[in-house]
Amino acid sequence: MGVNSNRVEDFSSHETSIRIPSTNTISPPMEIHSVCLPPKKTTLQKLKHRLSEIFFPDDPLYRFKNQQWCKKLILALQFLFPILQWGPDYNLKLFRSDIISGLTIASLAIPQGISYAKLANLPPIVGLYSSFVPPLIYSILGSSRHLGVGPVSIASLVMGSMLGEAVSYSQDPILYLELAFTATFFAGLFQASLGLLRLGFIIDFLSKATLVGFMAGAAVIVSLQQLKGLLGIVHFTSKMQFIPVMSSVFNQRDEWSWKTVVMGFSFLVFLLTTRQISMRKPKLFWVSAAAPLTSVILSTLIVFCLKSKAHGISIIGHLPKGLNPPSSNMLSFNGPFLAVAIKTGLVTGILSLTEGIAVGRTFAALKNYQVDGNKEMMAIGFMNIAGSCTSCYVTTGSFSRSAVNYNAGAQSAVSNVVMASAVLVTLLFLMPLFYYTPNVILAAIIIT
Repeated sequence: MGVNSNRVEDFSSHETSIRIPSTNTISPPMEIHSVCLPPKKTTLQKLKHRLSEIFFPDDPLYRFKNQQWCKKLILALQFLFPILQWGPDYNLKLFRSDIISGLTIASLAIPQGISYAKLANLPPIVGLYSSFVPPLIYSILGSSRHLGVGPVSIASLVMGSMLGEAVSYSQDPILYLELAFTATFFAGLFQASLGLLRLGFIIDFLSKATLVGFMAGAAVIVSLQQLKGLLGIVHFTSKMQFIPVMSSVFNQRDEWSWKTVVMGFSFLVFLLTTRQISMRKPKLFWVSAAAPLTSVILSTLIVFCLKSKAHGISIIGHLPKGLNPPSSNMLSFNGPFLAVAIKTGLVTGILSLTEGIAVGRTFAALKNYQVDGNKEMMAIGFMNIAGSCTSCYVTTGSFSRSAVNYNAGAQSAVSNVVMASAVLVTLLFLMPLFYYTPNVILAAIIIT
């Protein structure tokens, strides 16, 4: 072994002493401590040690040592359901803060849910379903206090493009829904498996440059696809590339609707202006948060009042009222499209999981508390499994909702419960009010 090597495992195990030379020439060197060099390890022992550091760096079972069985049961329940850790200390003051933040993100979640569902080529009502059940599951299993759960644009876009290559929703809507729910189930199964196997470190291999590049590219693709709604085009290309999209835009100039263009760009300017106001004055965060719902309400009133003169503006139409219908009978685990559902589930599962954990860690660092990556994987995975059985598609922690939730003063995951309750009221009583909501507003919200 070389002279300058720092490795010590090849030395024999013997006791040695560390001595510090004395500056006094008369007194002898002073002995500080006697240490024993580590014993030699076999390759198998080294491998076992490395694997233990990777998979169990925090020794999740240390709390159970030397505890009575009843205490072990309580610790196990707290480990599986983080709500049992902070729930006993919850009080009315915290609840007031969570009510305000929950209602604030609900005003953002309702138009976002409708918009992102259309981005995935799904019925708008599915987006609202996905903003009801998954947040309730996460509030019980999640470890983040500020994560706002719901559909996200990137996962919606990827699901819509991947499933759209195999099945067209307009031609076979039942089969498309089956594939969407099945893909959601496999996404949740994959995410929960990563958490149960403690493979959270895999996410760390996705570099920041890769994520930023992907999100920037996805933003361009998403915006280009919304030119269809922003201009009122009926026949539009299903391709994602820049040249085919722009060719379709200019080749269909005769389908442009000036009424749609005026309304779309007017509200787009309004949404971007409110965002700039909130960015320059953080205390006015609610201006940007309330802008999407305000746009939906105003545009719906305009179309309703001028419905005799607004024939060129496409509207959402009828949306069914009621709670999430069960969709477990629509999960398909055989047939020629199973491979497409699995592949879509894995890809959207990785993307949504990466975004959810990254957002959770970001806001946890701002408030100086810890977010367990493996618990987050299990929480996101189980809420998607439950969502696939209740007419929901892939959901995760949304950056926009979480930022609004944080700025609104959220103190716990109860804000997700408040948001889900507001969505529930909307599903039960307010769905007919969205009949005249123009599709161009959804396009403007997605672009923003």
